[in-house]
Amino acid sequence: MKHGFAALALALAFAGGALIGPAGASALTLVIAPFALPALIVESAQPAPGPGWSWVAGHWEWRGHWVWMHGYWTRRSRPDAVRVDGRWVERGGRWVWVEGRWR
Repeated sequence: MKHGFAALALALAFAGGALIGPAGASALTLVIAPFALPALIVESAQPAPGPGWSWVAGHWEWRGHWVWMHGYWTRRSRPDAVRVDGRWVERGGRWVWVEGRWR
């Protein structure tokens, strides 16, 4: 099922530019943008709400046009977890979102 969705997602994305797949944690999420993203906006994080919190940096999201998603605090998945922020990667003239994760 995931392979069929991925093939459909790529076909639609290259035809029209934007696609957002199912948002569930275990579901495949694929976002492809046809244009390079604008410059990052530098945000100053307020002090953490308490121990065990990690800052998730703001980023651009593609919704048929670029929309800035503000950064936010989230609880760490475990005490020694380190947050790896999501990022956009250029692939063949298109931009693909690589979701952030805990390491």
